[in-house]
Amino acid sequence: MTSIETTGQDAPRYVRVKIELIAEITDEGALKAAALEAVTADEYLDDEERAQSVEAIEVDPSGSLAHFIDPVALLGEVPGVELASATWESAQTEFDPESEEWDEYPADEAAE
Repeated sequence: MTSIETTGQDAPRYVRVKIELIAEITDEGALKAAALEAVTADEYLDDEERAQSVEAIEVDPSGSLAHFIDPVALLGEVPGVELASATWESAQTEFDPESEEWDEYPADEAAE
């Protein structure tokens, strides 16, 4: 985690927070069913958005997972912070926890 000192204490400061998660889908059927239920119950989706969401869920389990990502829940209770914008995506990926590519703390960063 890093921060940058800025001037003008009263000026709004925007912070880009990047989070990378690797999730293992252990029961695709349960995930799909829960995502379809969430889409059906979402009162803020119009018919077109709902149809697009259902299609994404049917095509790819990562589309199902995206329906459970809630940036408002991450920041909703943080005092002095208002969510200005949020985007996210989910996609299938190859994952090997033993590979250096997936090392959370590379040796060159650990020495800092």
